[in-house]
Amino acid sequence: MKRIVVCGLSNRAMQMFIKPILTKFSEENEIVGFLDQDERRVELFYEKFPNLRDVPYYKPEQFSEMIHNTRPTTVIVTSRDDTHVDYILQGLKFDLDIICEKPMVITSQDARRVMEAEERSKGKVTVAFNYRYNPFHRKIKELVLEGKVGKITSIDLNWYIDTYHGASYFKRWNRMRDYSGGLSVHKSTHHFDLVNWWIDQKPIEVFAYGGLHYYGKYGEANPSPTDNRYCGTCKEKLLCNYYTRWSNRTNSGVVEDDHVKAEVEHNYTNYRPDACIFDHEIEIEDTYVATVKYDQGALLSYSINFSLPYEGYRLAINGTKGRIETQEFHELSRIPFPVSRQTIDYYPLFGSKEIIHVVQNEGGHGGGDPLIQEDLFLGVDPSRHYEILAGSRAGAYSIAVGEGVWKSTKENKPIRIDKLLENFIYE
Repeated sequence: MKRIVVCGLSNRAMQMFIKPILTKFSEENEIVGFLDQDERRVELFYEKFPNLRDVPYYKPEQFSEMIHNTRPTTVIVTSRDDTHVDYILQGLKFDLDIICEKPMVITSQDARRVMEAEERSKGKVTVAFNYRYNPFHRKIKELVLEGKVGKITSIDLNWYIDTYHGASYFKRWNRMRDYSGGLSVHKSTHHFDLVNWWIDQKPIEVFAYGGLHYYGKYGEANPSPTDNRYCGTCKEKLLCNYYTRWSNRTNSGVVEDDHVKAEVEHNYTNYRPDACIFDHEIEIEDTYVATVKYDQGALLSYSINFSLPYEGYRLAINGTKGRIETQEFHELSRIPFPVSRQTIDYYPLFGSKEIIHVVQNEGGHGGGDPLIQEDLFLGVDPSRHYEILAGSRAGAYSIAVGEGVWKSTKENKPIRIDKLLENFIYE
């Protein structure tokens, strides 16, 4: 029986971890404590899960007291990104296992601190990269392991975030680099981890360009230079295309998104999830183009854009024996045109094209969430012949590439990954 404490009562904590533990994995797992800085959020948590009212609540400064009182075996970390490192390090000091939502931390320096602490601890860090478990992503991994593309030479990955989802990051705390590390860390670590895992190579250098083109004070769609606006009370919202595209005149959204739904339902203490996307304080980038070099010769060409007409990605993996291609359209309810069902196309170097249809399953992140939950709370599937759960090193590589992207953008030079991690995982 795992005895679990949860640090941070975010929507992801409740939907991705707490609810499944209570409904699917309660025979093997028990929630014995939780921690959050916002008492209003705690009240809402008790309303949502009344059967947990007897589970004690602690404030951030009471972490040690929580551990002594509840005697957990596992800490789930789902607080704001910049606070992850504090709970991970404290948990490892108590020799506890850690399950952390991505990104593991927001800087390479903190990633190194986590790995050093893990080496001294009996505890183990697991990063919940649930996108690895998407059935298409698992199939791509299997094709690479089968040698279908041979030695991997290059990867093209272009990620598209639509005007609803993309704008949401600039309404919330994510828009502050001190809280999120910027979107090349908060969001793109998902993508960098996928590539690192697919090709099983270490990133060694990154060069990137980036910019703030859609949001912030110079956003082209900004109705006026007024600052400190909120969608809920803005007198100019009907002049804002980002608002009118997804909302109606009664101030209610016409679409839902799991990233913002819970935060819109309730106003947490001193926090609003509808800050203006054109505020002057916004400084993080909304567009990136990057090249990453790997230790076995592969080259990644990556781009991400946070204000596009539709959401999804295009991927190609090239090698000495062939090429894999796939395109995904995400959140079909928000795409204003018909789309084809996703497949994986395989092109042998000297043969004819093969179209691969993938068996899919229900659940968030393309069916990945239920599968990673089973591995986390029941133990790793023994029938799977390759590693899929991510540890601290995978978390560190993904963060270092993301940090390298925005640092390269600012400094206009290549960034060495080993320098960011101070050679910790290159020795």
